[in-house]
Amino acid sequence: MKTITIIDTFGFFFRSYFALPPLRNSEGFPTGLLTGFVNLVDTLHRDHATDYLVFALDSKGPTFRNEIYPEYKANREAPPEDLTKQLPVAIRWIEQMGFANLSKEGFEADDVITTVTKFAREQDLKVRIVSHDKDLYQLIDDARVVMYDSIKRKEVDEAACIEKFGVRPEDFVDFQAIVGDSSDNVPGVKGIGVKGAAKLINMFHTLENIYANIEKAGTPRIQKLLLEGKESAFLSRELVRMRDDVYTDLDLSQFIFEDKNYLSCLADEFEKYEMKRALQKAKNGENGEGGDKAVKPVTQPKKPTLAFEAVTLDTREKLESVIGTFDKETMVAFDTETTGLDTKKAGMVGFSFCTSADKAYYVPVGHNYLGVEDQVSETDAVAAIKKLMQCKVIGQNLKFDLSLLYNRYGLDEVVPYADTMIMAWLSDPGSKVGLDALAQKFFKYEMKPFKEMVKKGEDFSAVAIPEATFYAAEDAWMTYLLYGVVKKKMELGSLTHLLKEAQNVEYPFINVLIRMEQLGIKVDQNRLHMLQKQLSEALAALTEEIYALAGTEFNIRSTQQLGVVLFQQLGLKGGKKTKTGYSTNEAVLQSLKGEHPIIAKILAYREYQKMLSTYVEPLLKLAKKDEKSRIYTSFLQTGTATGRLSSKDPNLQNIPVRSELGREVRSAFVAKEGYRLVSIDYSQIELRLLAHFSRDAALLEAFRTGVDIHMATAVKLFGEEEAKAKRNFAKSVNFGLLYGMGPKKLSGELGISQAEAKEIITNYFASFPTVKSFLEGIQERVKADGYVETILGRRRLFDYENANGMQKAAFMRESVNTVFQGSAADLIKLSMNQIDSMIQDEKLDAFMLLQIHDELIFEIKKEKVEEISRRFVHIMENVYELNVPLECSVSIGESWGELK
Repeated sequence: MKTITIIDTFGFFFRSYFALPPLRNSEGFPTGLLTGFVNLVDTLHRDHATDYLVFALDSKGPTFRNEIYPEYKANREAPPEDLTKQLPVAIRWIEQMGFANLSKEGFEADDVITTVTKFAREQDLKVRIVSHDKDLYQLIDDARVVMYDSIKRKEVDEAACIEKFGVRPEDFVDFQAIVGDSSDNVPGVKGIGVKGAAKLINMFHTLENIYANIEKAGTPRIQKLLLEGKESAFLSRELVRMRDDVYTDLDLSQFIFEDKNYLSCLADEFEKYEMKRALQKAKNGENGEGGDKAVKPVTQPKKPTLAFEAVTLDTREKLESVIGTFDKETMVAFDTETTGLDTKKAGMVGFSFCTSADKAYYVPVGHNYLGVEDQVSETDAVAAIKKLMQCKVIGQNLKFDLSLLYNRYGLDEVVPYADTMIMAWLSDPGSKVGLDALAQKFFKYEMKPFKEMVKKGEDFSAVAIPEATFYAAEDAWMTYLLYGVVKKKMELGSLTHLLKEAQNVEYPFINVLIRMEQLGIKVDQNRLHMLQKQLSEALAALTEEIYALAGTEFNIRSTQQLGVVLFQQLGLKGGKKTKTGYSTNEAVLQSLKGEHPIIAKILAYREYQKMLSTYVEPLLKLAKKDEKSRIYTSFLQTGTATGRLSSKDPNLQNIPVRSELGREVRSAFVAKEGYRLVSIDYSQIELRLLAHFSRDAALLEAFRTGVDIHMATAVKLFGEEEAKAKRNFAKSVNFGLLYGMGPKKLSGELGISQAEAKEIITNYFASFPTVKSFLEGIQERVKADGYVETILGRRRLFDYENANGMQKAAFMRESVNTVFQGSAADLIKLSMNQIDSMIQDEKLDAFMLLQIHDELIFEIKKEKVEEISRRFVHIMENVYELNVPLECSVSIGESWGELK
């Protein structure tokens, strides 16, 4: 059977543009899309993969769908400028090579493709459609019509359609009519997701059958949604159904794909755009040589290598000659080299910058070794950096560089144009976002390791300037390249809204975090000394008690020795022996509570030892280093997949909040003289988000009327009489379901049987029916789309298709968790930005010190504490409009331990 290949022209060009690095010629004209196009034509020629070839284009102006529904595709953003520059060139090349380029006014490329497919099938041709548009899944017919993924180079058939969407291709139009398509602004039936739509379609197949049997169409809620969305469903079907009558007649013989080098006619064009490999492909076979010999260098290409020129600017004159032409529209990748990682103390050794893909510069400032070469003075360097900061500055982890410049050199605050680490994190928050990892991921490029540059015990100032130039310039150069390729990736993944979120939220947030890191929080050294003594004495006493109960002395911290004592000498049951000995982890010890008095003592010993070694002693050591007894943590903006901030060196977010010892440690954190510490905490934020997203009537009512949500849940689950006694059960269920808690986990938490736990969960979903369908909808989206989104549209990706059973179960839990925890993180980040702006604009005598997930800790002047706290609460409660009110709790005290 002969094959006809139909290319969704714009769809392919978009995909090609985003799939390749940001290639350009010497004049800066982008060539990535053109390179992808040349590769496709060359592949078809060499593989003899088709007998006929057609390009299908969208027509200019509105189509018949806009007449049916004026809002159709109204939300589409304009394509990137680099892409639109290349499109006319590529379309001209299609015509120069003699390929058919079909379009018709009033129709879309999909309609052209559908019409060509109809004629091809009538002539018994196999149809291969090069497109990623899911609308075209309705055409799939195994062995006769397939989709083709030009990037993965594989065909998409009926089995792939069923696996991805749960429906057969012949039912796809009616399926889409229910699901809708947000990218094309096709409304569908609101409230019914992929899984629910697939279930309906597999049962009834058509909209007509669904509405003829509406009383059998799912739950009462689904029936209600279908009835409310009936008009929308039928309208949506008209929008998504492809037309096959664009042409009344079509002679496919004019589309024959010959066994010749179609690229040869474009040699001059490839010269013009400096596309050397394309030029090589165009010249293959020109001299009558055999095809195989001619294309061998192309079929086995050498691994492409990236290269750039690293230039040292070691005088003020050289530096000014380069940056003198820069203006506010110049895009500059910027990086600093320093004597250390503490930006309150480190000095600048030099800085690098890059404005093009082939050259980067290093400015040495503070190198210090015998015979050191010329350098730029610190004064001139700072003046140059101030000028660079007026450009469109991009960087990788700019929080570090800006913190250094603010702390040590007094530069005015700037909001960066872009940060590639944040961009990479937004595009895939579960991946590594360090510069080395990103260079490897996107360019297969190995960055020069820091450890090869700096000897042990030395810092960067000891590195020779010639070697330092390449290392430092490489960072700026790679950052410049990464900006282009990560931006493309985000645009390809329909993440342009996150580029805006980065500009509006994440980049300003960098300065908020820098300020918090500079401020630190005061510690009472006397309290820590007292706690250190108390814990040391308690550990000594516990040690003697454990020895007495064991009947022998041993190393309590050794898990191997402890295992022998518990399971061999004392003969406790349930010990599982591993290759390294018996397991004595927390879960094992908790399961043995009550079996022997020694267990409680060991658990207490471990708690005291952890508090002493993890918190008290390290905090005391840090406090002694600072003249104000303040401790400075570092906040990681890209440290979690959900979007929550994390804290390190030291981690102040993990001090146990429920234990008495944890509260004692927190009591050592105090306000400076004349001030008070204030905690403002979002109340039940994730449950409020559940009510907001699910729109469950019972939850909405509970939050709108201000009743105790856990009591309201208890009443629903257990009735009025038992509600008070079982409020904690209801609380565990309320929060547990947000984290994917099943019957096994709930039974362990509540100390009940799994059967009882399962019944409680069943009753919960019966009481809050919309919650269940919403949570299931989140999980459906992971299976169908491979991601979930937070309230600000941040995405977390899940490779569900390639996961094993255990990973899939984890993805189901993590996806639900991400929606709520990630959305809560969004809201508190918005609040922090607004509060920080208020503090700076009004020069308030108040300071934001810490963020502990849903809680903010402030240091506020004693006389102003209540007034300013009220204003901060107002911001937090009104930062984003939900379907339920946001509420905060406020606590004021002299120490952190007194709060809440």
